Amino acid sequence: MTTRRTILLGSGALAFAGAGGACLAWRGLGSLGEYEAAVAAARAALRKSPEIGEFIRFATLAASGHNTQPWRFRVGTNSVDILPDFSRRTPVVDPDDHHLLASLGCAVENLGLAAGERGRGGEIDFDPSNDGAVRLTLGRAAVRDGALFGAIPQRQSSRTDYDGKTVAAEKLQKLTEAAAIPGVDLFLITDRPQIGRVRDLVIAGNGAQMAELAFIQELKRWLRFNPKQTLATGDGLFSASSGSPMLPTWMGPRMFDLVFNAGAENDKYARQIASSPGIAVFVAQQADRAHWVLAGRACQRFALQATALGLKCAFINQPVEVSALRPELASLISVPGRRPDLVMRFGYGPSLPYSARRPVGETMLLHDQQAIR
Repeated sequence: MTTRRTILLGSGALAFAGAGGACLAWRGLGSLGEYEAAVAAARAALRKSPEIGEFIRFATLAASGHNTQPWRFRVGTNSVDILPDFSRRTPVVDPDDHHLLASLGCAVENLGLAAGERGRGGEIDFDPSNDGAVRLTLGRAAVRDGALFGAIPQRQSSRTDYDGKTVAAEKLQKLTEAAAIPGVDLFLITDRPQIGRVRDLVIAGNGAQMAELAFIQELKRWLRFNPKQTLATGDGLFSASSGSPMLPTWMGPRMFDLVFNAGAENDKYARQIASSPGIAVFVAQQADRAHWVLAGRACQRFALQATALGLKCAFINQPVEVSALRPELASLISVPGRRPDLVMRFGYGPSLPYSARRPVGETMLLHDQQAIR
């Protein structure tokens, strides 16, 4: 799930832009137009008769923590395995690889929707003995869910203020129906006092995380401050995708250290949650790897349906990432003793630049174009 971090570099960076040496300092940022063209290519419409790489491209548009894209694809005879890429894990914020496994669930849901739309619908399974792979076995069935499929290229984590407008009951019902994956329960919170309690947990979790140097160091590893840097890696958190200014690669980490602090972040989260008419909490019925994948699938379907309805979403996962806060969140939604998996706020708001994706070829272990027809 794309991380909820918004980097507020603000006035210091803008002041630097007005300094006498600004022109030299801002060289080498790369072209935003080139970046947007690359993003558009990654999100292009699925061909009518796609090869397997096209299905996989749609899978890679799924959410993942810090936009790490922690997956590898292995093509077999009438199957695609999505394997965890542990070189892209985030062990500080995600020590048991919960978010990583949930990201695989997000990716396989996209994969299944794309295959079903093109007449190759099949079964999704998690096999811990198969390198921890999530497998889509392709069939010959047309399994169409046009609204969710059509939203795949448009879905994004919108880490910005929303307009506070209430989401109609019929739309909440559609969100609930879309996220109905067996083994996962969805809890929608629209009551303002309860949203306030979630806000307090988010702020408490944010404070705990930002007090940990290892957390800050891990986050910085995935920050991308300009188009050139982002296109070079194809991953991570592009500053413009959070509404922050672009900076030279050498300057970005320095500005981050100067202005990134718990007080400003807490104020931002309080404001953004206040602007959100609802919060979704996903809770798998068991706390194991197979159910973490299921939680990711349910969350991805929710986000796709939200996109189709004109809504925006953003993760606010601090209450599940800080283990000490999980019991309080579980009690808030009346499931004491269970582990909440993922938390998202949703509402109406603006679009921001899309995050980058790595080329499909870099994510594949095997590409046998004869393997799947």
